[in-house]
Amino acid sequence: MKINIKDKFNKELPADPILENTRRQVTEACYSFISPRETTKPELLHVSSEILENIGLSEADIKSETFLKVFTGNNVIPDTKPYAMCYGGHQFGNWAGQLGDGRAINLFEVEHNNQNWALQLKGAGETPYSRTADGLAVLRSSIREYLCSEAMFHLGVPTTRALSLALSGDKVLRDVMYDGNSAYEKGAIVCRAAESFLRFGNYQIFAARQDHDRLKILVDYTIKHHFSELGTPSKETYIQFFKEVTSRTLKMIIHWQRVGFVHGVMNTDNMSILGLTIDYGPYGWLEGYDFGWTPNTTDRQNKRYRYGNQPNIGLWNLLQLANAIYPLIEDPEPLEAILNQYKIDFDAGRLDMVRSKLGLEIKEDNDKDFILELEDVLHFTETDMTIFFRNLSDFKKKDVLGGLRVIQDAFYKPDELTGNIEKRWVDWFEKYAQRLNRESLSDSKRKAKMNKVNPKYVLRNYMAQLAIDDADEGNYKLIDELFQLLKHPYEEQLEYQKWFAKRPDWARHKVGCSMLSCSS
Repeated sequence: MKINIKDKFNKELPADPILENTRRQVTEACYSFISPRETTKPELLHVSSEILENIGLSEADIKSETFLKVFTGNNVIPDTKPYAMCYGGHQFGNWAGQLGDGRAINLFEVEHNNQNWALQLKGAGETPYSRTADGLAVLRSSIREYLCSEAMFHLGVPTTRALSLALSGDKVLRDVMYDGNSAYEKGAIVCRAAESFLRFGNYQIFAARQDHDRLKILVDYTIKHHFSELGTPSKETYIQFFKEVTSRTLKMIIHWQRVGFVHGVMNTDNMSILGLTIDYGPYGWLEGYDFGWTPNTTDRQNKRYRYGNQPNIGLWNLLQLANAIYPLIEDPEPLEAILNQYKIDFDAGRLDMVRSKLGLEIKEDNDKDFILELEDVLHFTETDMTIFFRNLSDFKKKDVLGGLRVIQDAFYKPDELTGNIEKRWVDWFEKYAQRLNRESLSDSKRKAKMNKVNPKYVLRNYMAQLAIDDADEGNYKLIDELFQLLKHPYEEQLEYQKWFAKRPDWARHKVGCSMLSCSS
């Protein structure tokens, strides 16, 4: 197995001088050297051929003993030094102090075709940042992360990727719902891939400790390797750096809103400095169109990270990043201007995004009210977001009364479509038809455009749970079926038509399908 290793993070940044793997506060360092934990009986379950190719490996490499051992943590490639990152973060709005890679171990960086890939094992054992945890992961959460990383990429959403999914051969004790009912589950390891796994929290920890020297070292490193177009580091460069991070974060969240994705844990330590979706824990997709929905049991009461609040949390998190890098700039005005612009740009960007979902090209003054009216109607009765927008492309502007028939499969309770609710829908379709008649696109061309932004297939929680249930019984075929399906989410794929369906009733309140915990 030949791979072009080009480590930078653990060569150019300050390391923790203590080499013992003990839980502790790590100061004046960006990371700690740590070796993955050897497992009992590693077994590869799935490998992404795309990521394999991206890092310069071939299908033949998958069959080698070296590949299995390296990407399950049982072998360290010579002259590489695995490490865990040190970072802090705000969790549910409260400063949590040092957090760090508690169960993620970075193996090495690869350069291939002028791209940089950092490869990281999740679930490969404890680190100095594990606190009271074991640093391991279970098959349940690993399947969800592996499938979702690649699904999001093919949806066009900025994201970290995944190379491989493997069993460790070990059992891991977990309390799924934090209710005192712990049980042993299959241990698993995912190899994640990204240009970088740097988070807002990497910068926050140094600012919180008033370690401005290392803060500057880390920001300068980040600009050099990931924002090189900004030029030589200076106060102006730091401002432009923050502006670019803000722009990327905004675009990522607009994509989340477009496909109905809810991250579930938008803590600052789960925010990528590159504007990538990172850390797939209790995520989910909107099924019923509900701005107040969150998939996270921990967030059930306050719903801080609900679908409709994700844009606001993105801004709040960016404010924390601005506070962190402020010591390098010492002028609040440019940072405040960027944060204020976020609000303006998000409103405009979201409006354009919803227009595209509706197949509208012309911008009209009353578009915002028109969209708000639609969103109100969508909330009247439980309406599946993915099916609604996908089927809406079949609407014919000369057939106003056929509107409800086009979208009827999206309703979870079709018997509620009577009286005022039915009238509101008919009224909206009349306005929609009038709006479309002022556009130049034909029905067929509009449908083609809408189907490029409205996916037919997303990784609904019940789909992932079916794969998890099968995997618990030793059947891993559904993992591959979903993996192949989600590589083409905008295509019809008639052989997979069964997955274009509302959440089944059995999944409405099932653990893993409706609400999820952070237990993994």
